[in-house]
This record gives sequence, C-alpha cells and structure tokens, in this order.
Amino acid sequence: MRTILLLTISNIFMTFAWYGHLKFRNVALWKVIVISWGIAFFEYCFQVPMKWNYLVGFAFITLAAFFIFHKW
Repeated sequence: MRTILLLTISNIFMTFAWYGHLKFRNVALWKVIVISWGIAFFEYCFQVPMKWNYLVGFAFITLAAFFIFHKW
C-alpha cells in the first residue's frame, strides 16, 4: 500500500511539473524550467530512495541543464 501511495504522489508532482508550464506562457522560459525542475525534485524524492549518490546525480543533471540552456 505504501508503494502505491508514493507512486500516486509522485505522479501528481510530475503532472504539475510537465503540464503546469502550459498555463504560464507569459513567464520567461528559464523560470518555468527552474520551477519544473524544483517540482520534479520532490517527485524524485518520493520515487527514489535518497542516498547521497542519487543527490549528486540529480545535482549533475541540474548543472547539465544549466550549461545547455545558458547563453554564453
């Protein structure tokens, strides 16, 4: 039962993270990305056991998105 509850919460967070940005078309894209990734982080906490190496991996993915989308 606990697994079903955690997956349901995870799914709700991801729905807001992926589809929530459609309501805010007048907001800058980088802000929407940061908010979506913030929501996805909490979804990730419900879905994956938060060991230190998972946190480091998530941090690297966040940094990768920053370096890809940053205008140099």
